[in-house]
Amino acid sequence: MMKVYFDNSATTRVDPQVLEAMLPFFGERYGNASSLHQFGKEAYAAVQAARERVANAMGAHRDEIVFTSGGTESDNIAIQGFAYANRDKGNHIITSTIEHHAVLHTCQFLESQGFRVTYLPVNEDGLVSVTALKEAMDRDTILVTIIAANNEIGTLQPVRKIGEIARESGAAFHTDAVQAFTKMPLNVDNDNIDMLSISAHKFHGPKGVGALYVRNGLRIRPLMYGGGHEKGLRSSTENVSGIVGMGKAVEIAIENMGDDVETMRSLRERVIDGVLNDVTGSYLNGHREKRLCNNAHFRFDFIDGESLVLELDEAGIATSTGSACSTKSRDPSHVLTAIGLKPEFARGSLRVSLSRMSTSEETDYFLKEILGAVGKLRSISPLTSWE
Repeated sequence: MMKVYFDNSATTRVDPQVLEAMLPFFGERYGNASSLHQFGKEAYAAVQAARERVANAMGAHRDEIVFTSGGTESDNIAIQGFAYANRDKGNHIITSTIEHHAVLHTCQFLESQGFRVTYLPVNEDGLVSVTALKEAMDRDTILVTIIAANNEIGTLQPVRKIGEIARESGAAFHTDAVQAFTKMPLNVDNDNIDMLSISAHKFHGPKGVGALYVRNGLRIRPLMYGGGHEKGLRSSTENVSGIVGMGKAVEIAIENMGDDVETMRSLRERVIDGVLNDVTGSYLNGHREKRLCNNAHFRFDFIDGESLVLELDEAGIATSTGSACSTKSRDPSHVLTAIGLKPEFARGSLRVSLSRMSTSEETDYFLKEILGAVGKLRSISPLTSWE
């Protein structure tokens, strides 16, 4: 039986070159990057080299990159840290209804702290209206935080235009680019981005390490206090091995981005066309063209998404119903209900997410197995008489 991993939006396999780059920092090069001796200097130099690679990948300056434990921490530092530090300017934050929970729950918490939050609706494709954004801006708006590419349905937002609107109104613009980074061009200056969150394990780096871009000159209040690491925004001894791994993963991803994106997009199109053409009662969630190169998100009539995930797993294929952060919940996805799906249809969804390591053979195997899996589940469903 073939083993196929099509859940790369949840996490990716660590690239062997990344692992090789990390290993010395678990052993002979184990110094603390804040120490003054040679062991420390060696670790510090490795961290700075990684910082340079991350910065270059998004058109930033090295001193604008803050290393964190991942996307969730980056989002929290950006949103809470900026909100508290700039409360004297206003208390209004604008976000969307389809953000990752790291953003939504943070904004909901800030509401309990006296901030006012506007949650912009999206259309049936998951797109935010720039007109609605303009209308929501007011004199107290200090921050706009909109995801660059949705982690469930893959829809790409008009990041550059959103940033332009925020800037014209004097507000800062933060984007959660955890899914988008390395899968689409992002330049913090060209795209009018003031803060940007990324996580290494989404592009073949290690888990437990991420980064936050913070434009020079922005006021940010730290969420925790300690030794003042990372410009005082993220106190804690640096995860040197993880940071080195992230830097190497960025280097590989950016160097091969053009070819890798095209490969993923080609396989994605085969997956989408194969499912929609061969599986009766199947539909695509999210925008058909404005979507991540590696994302295909479907819904199926008379199918329970979790049952389909388990059925495919029996065939050796790893997929998901949506965000890995919500897999244990039986509530319908907030993203799918936000685009107008009824709960029963939202629960019948499947996310297929590819990586640059995905192959044509795996795609063929998936398309063969999903046809049988859907047919089997429908044959035992009390809701239908599909044959």
